[in-house]
Amino acid sequence: MKINWGIRFTKNNLTFLLRFIGALMIPVLAYMGLNFDDFTAWSVVWETFLQFISNPYLVVLTVINAINIVPDPTTLGLSDSNRALKYDKPNKDWA
Repeated sequence: MKINWGIRFTKNNLTFLLRFIGALMIPVLAYMGLNFDDFTAWSVVWETFLQFISNPYLVVLTVINAINIVPDPTTLGLSDSNRALKYDKPNKDWA
């Protein structure tokens, strides 16, 4: 599986970064019945994190959810296209 990880996790690829962070956070919030406004103190964040890592089902669900956004849907299989592997910055060619 060849993926251009540098392009995926660059600061110039804000769309992917936000989707990836959402893929990590949304299962936790949904499973625990929390909202973003429930996090009013660092102690709440820490408690939630400890509850998260102590639940194997939730950890696996979150990892699978995050992995699902990594493959390029425009290519067959899990690898990036040869063109995408050569990018040194995200492609802005939408035409």
